[in-house]
Amino acid sequence: MEYSEVVTSRRSVHQYADEDLPAEVVESIFERVRYAPSSYNLQPWEFLVLTEGENRAALREAANGQEHVTDAPVAVVVLGNKDPAAHAEAVFDDWVAKGYLPNNDARDAVMENVAAMSELPAEERRVWTVRSTTIAATELMNAAWDQGVATCPIGGFDPEAVVEAFDIDGSQYEPVMLVTMGYPADEAADVDRERKYRRSVDEIVHFDEFDPAASTESPAAAETPASSDD
Repeated sequence: MEYSEVVTSRRSVHQYADEDLPAEVVESIFERVRYAPSSYNLQPWEFLVLTEGENRAALREAANGQEHVTDAPVAVVVLGNKDPAAHAEAVFDDWVAKGYLPNNDARDAVMENVAAMSELPAEERRVWTVRSTTIAATELMNAAWDQGVATCPIGGFDPEAVVEAFDIDGSQYEPVMLVTMGYPADEAADVDRERKYRRSVDEIVHFDEFDPAASTESPAAAETPASSDD
């Protein structure tokens, strides 16, 4: 697909076809995801891909029983590493090798900045990794749809239950999001169906000065004539 078609036709899908998602398709999707941008290019994301029924059942329990977690052939736990320095050496060695940094002294200076980030309070580091990892999760959903694979992001889950169910080090990793993946059931991702309401560019974009938008009136309500009692 063209990029514009991907972003305008993608839907969050709860109904999936009774069809497995081949491993090579999953891997090709993540081959694109790894190019997602991140702060300092530190790439703090990890993805736990669940294909076994018992694992998706355990995830469904941690996700408040949401049925599409098990209806989809694949569910992904999107994890963010809360240590900014976890992959910094490899990243900045590459910067030097490719000329993005002039020498090792410059590399060491950048490493010091990242090391200081690693000493920030836990909540600040959690926010840092959520910002970058959410970008990768968005890339995942768009990359999947480009191959005809439907997805649905899930924010309603118990992160502590996810950490416990899959033996994840919660002090190191933040469960940022869950994403279900699979080929959509018939008409579940109907690209010709009218899109749900989206706020306008004029309402969400502010040039040079921030003027908060007022609460949006329901489009349906706006079209309904006022009663005689008003």
